[in-house]
Amino acid sequence: MSASEASRAEWLDNRFWEKLDSLEQRHQKIQSEHEEARRGLERVRVEEIIELRAAWQRYCDVIAELDRATADLEVLRAQGA
Repeated sequence: MSASEASRAEWLDNRFWEKLDSLEQRHQKIQSEHEEARRGLERVRVEEIIELRAAWQRYCDVIAELDRATADLEVLRAQGA
Protein backbone atom coordinates (compact mmCIF):
# COMPACT_ATOMS: atom_id res chain seq x y z
CA MET A 1 0.00 0.00 0.00
CA SER A 2 1.42 3.38 -0.99
CA ALA A 3 1.55 6.36 1.32
CA SER A 4 -1.24 8.03 -0.63
CA GLU A 5 -3.42 4.93 -0.27
CA ALA A 6 -2.70 4.78 3.46
CA SER A 7 -3.73 8.40 3.91
CA ARG A 8 -7.03 8.03 2.03
CA ALA A 9 -10.11 8.57 4.08
CA GLU A 10 -11.46 5.22 5.21
CA TRP A 11 -15.06 6.39 5.05
CA LEU A 12 -14.92 6.86 1.25
CA ASP A 13 -15.76 3.90 -0.95
CA ASN A 14 -12.82 2.20 -2.68
CA ARG A 15 -14.61 2.65 -6.04
CA PHE A 16 -14.36 6.40 -5.51
CA TRP A 17 -10.58 6.20 -5.21
CA GLU A 18 -10.31 3.90 -8.22
CA LYS A 19 -12.37 6.31 -10.31
CA LEU A 20 -10.33 9.28 -9.04
CA ASP A 21 -7.07 7.51 -9.92
CA SER A 22 -8.42 6.67 -13.36
CA LEU A 23 -9.57 10.25 -13.98
CA GLU A 24 -6.24 11.66 -12.81
CA GLN A 25 -4.37 9.34 -15.18
CA ARG A 26 -6.67 10.32 -18.04
CA HIS A 27 -6.21 14.00 -17.20
CA GLN A 28 -2.42 13.67 -17.21
CA LYS A 29 -2.52 11.82 -20.54
CA ILE A 30 -4.72 14.50 -22.09
CA GLN A 31 -2.48 17.26 -20.72
CA SER A 32 0.48 15.55 -22.38
CA GLU A 33 -1.43 15.24 -25.66
CA HIS A 34 -2.42 18.91 -25.41
CA GLU A 35 1.20 19.97 -24.98
CA GLU A 36 2.25 17.84 -27.94
CA ALA A 37 -0.54 19.31 -30.09
CA ARG A 38 0.43 22.85 -29.03
CA ARG A 39 4.04 22.24 -30.05
CA GLY A 40 2.76 20.87 -33.36
CA LEU A 41 0.78 24.05 -33.97
CA GLU A 42 3.89 26.12 -33.32
CA ARG A 43 5.66 24.22 -36.11
CA VAL A 44 2.99 25.01 -38.74
CA ARG A 45 4.30 27.20 -41.55
CA VAL A 46 2.51 30.42 -42.53
CA GLU A 47 1.39 28.93 -45.88
CA GLU A 48 -0.21 26.02 -44.05
CA ILE A 49 -1.98 28.39 -41.66
CA ILE A 50 -3.62 30.21 -44.56
CA GLU A 51 -4.83 26.91 -46.03
CA LEU A 52 -6.03 25.74 -42.63
CA ARG A 53 -7.99 28.94 -42.06
CA ALA A 54 -9.62 28.68 -45.50
CA ALA A 55 -10.57 25.04 -44.90
CA TRP A 56 -11.93 25.91 -41.45
CA GLN A 57 -14.01 28.76 -42.89
CA ARG A 58 -15.44 26.45 -45.58
CA TYR A 59 -16.26 23.91 -42.88
CA CYS A 60 -18.00 26.54 -40.72
CA ASP A 61 -19.98 27.79 -43.74
CA VAL A 62 -21.16 24.27 -44.56
CA ILE A 63 -22.09 23.57 -40.93
CA ALA A 64 -24.05 26.83 -40.77
CA GLU A 65 -25.93 25.91 -43.95
CA LEU A 66 -26.59 22.42 -42.60
CA ASP A 67 -27.95 23.93 -39.37
CA ARG A 68 -30.27 26.18 -41.38
CA ALA A 69 -31.49 23.29 -43.55
CA THR A 70 -32.05 21.12 -40.47
CA ALA A 71 -34.03 23.91 -38.79
CA ASP A 72 -36.15 24.36 -41.94
CA LEU A 73 -36.87 20.62 -42.01
CA GLU A 74 -37.86 20.67 -38.35
CA VAL A 75 -40.25 23.60 -38.96
CA LEU A 76 -41.81 21.76 -41.90
CA ARG A 77 -42.05 18.54 -39.89
CA ALA A 78 -43.69 20.40 -36.98
CA GLN A 79 -46.23 22.01 -39.32
CA GLY A 80 -47.12 18.64 -40.83
CA ALA A 81 -47.58 16.97 -37.47
